[in-house]
Amino acid sequence: MSPSTNASSAMPSASDFRVSTGYPAPEPNVAPAASSAPAAPETAGTPETVGVPETTGDAPAASPSVKPTATCHAFRFSQARSLIGDLQRPRQAIYWADFLCSIILGHLTLHAIFWLPVWYGFTPAVTAAVAVCYVATVLLYMRALMFIHELVHLPEKGFTAFRVAWNALCGIFFLVPSFLYYPHVDHHRRKHYGTEHDGEYLALSHHGPWMIIGFVVQALVIPLLALLRFAVISPLCWVFPRLRPFVHRHMSTMLVDPTYERPDASPKLMRIVILQEVLCFAWCVWFLVRGGIMRDTWIDPFWLVAYSVGVGILVLNEVRTLGAHRWSNRGGEMTFDEQLLDSVNFPSRPWITELWGPIGTRYHALHHLFPRLPYHNLGEAHRRLTEGLPTDSIYHQTSEPSLTAAIRKLWQRARNPQMESHA
Repeated sequence: MSPSTNASSAMPSASDFRVSTGYPAPEPNVAPAASSAPAAPETAGTPETVGVPETTGDAPAASPSVKPTATCHAFRFSQARSLIGDLQRPRQAIYWADFLCSIILGHLTLHAIFWLPVWYGFTPAVTAAVAVCYVATVLLYMRALMFIHELVHLPEKGFTAFRVAWNALCGIFFLVPSFLYYPHVDHHRRKHYGTEHDGEYLALSHHGPWMIIGFVVQALVIPLLALLRFAVISPLCWVFPRLRPFVHRHMSTMLVDPTYERPDASPKLMRIVILQEVLCFAWCVWFLVRGGIMRDTWIDPFWLVAYSVGVGILVLNEVRTLGAHRWSNRGGEMTFDEQLLDSVNFPSRPWITELWGPIGTRYHALHHLFPRLPYHNLGEAHRRLTEGLPTDSIYHQTSEPSLTAAIRKLWQRARNPQMESHA
């Protein structure tokens, strides 16, 4: 199984195996080095302000493509930072408890899907129980998988054990080892967002409804592509090293934009890539032969369960991704106000939104303001910003009432690209 990425979010997408830009690939949780690509170099800034303006005063006014309403003034980052400055520290106990509960319960419900009919037959009660277990498995695994997004933004020190545990219990199991998501930092670089250097962005508002449909339907093939990547292509790279550069550029990153190419890796990063590839390959071998060993059959019925759960996770993540941004940029560099208005928060009905947008992904605009803010503090940060910022701040325009409302507006913009992107 292999979940989908998200542009923001955090699992593989249809273009799962098309890669990043011509910028040096970051090491784990380390921002990329300066680029030699044509784009303007990123100015220096602290990790906490990646993706926000380098100044602490008013951000530049938005251009006509994405603009605040006439009653709003430019966003004041320094004012927002002063409201949430004490919320920057991640709490390890929350990360460990949340992840372990999610992945362990997910493993239990996954096996319940398979074993309940074996033990008790397909009675109406068992069918209902299997359906409940399926929904629970998709939601629990979705939550566990979304920690890959946190791994990119967590401090390098103090979370090594958590990174190892996530890969061992989740990343390898789903064929989404953490190295696939390292280029996510480009999505938060102010000069890269929404441009050709951002692998997690597509101008969905300008390409018609069929691209939106295809974006979701691709979930049907991604699990098979993941299996191909690690069961076949990885060992080919070990035997024929000349294949490695192409595979690394085009088949080694979770993203949204199929034209995004990943640069060659440093020796340190390549050691991590190969180690995680070996573990994924070993898991693929076991997954493919376990039926013959455990159940004496060439066609393991567990494959169907695994595939259906994988597709369920991918579809949910693709739908979530559609609402994470307004997808209004046509490729040029966006101002800070434009980037803020192009990202979306879903603060309402947390008992529902937390299910499809777990681990802080329902606060996507806020996350782009403060990428290092730990997921468990995003709700409190949003409350403070909502109460503390002026009523005419453009931050208040980043919220949507529901995911369905956001997707409906995206669909309308795709049908009529002349609509205002923030509408």
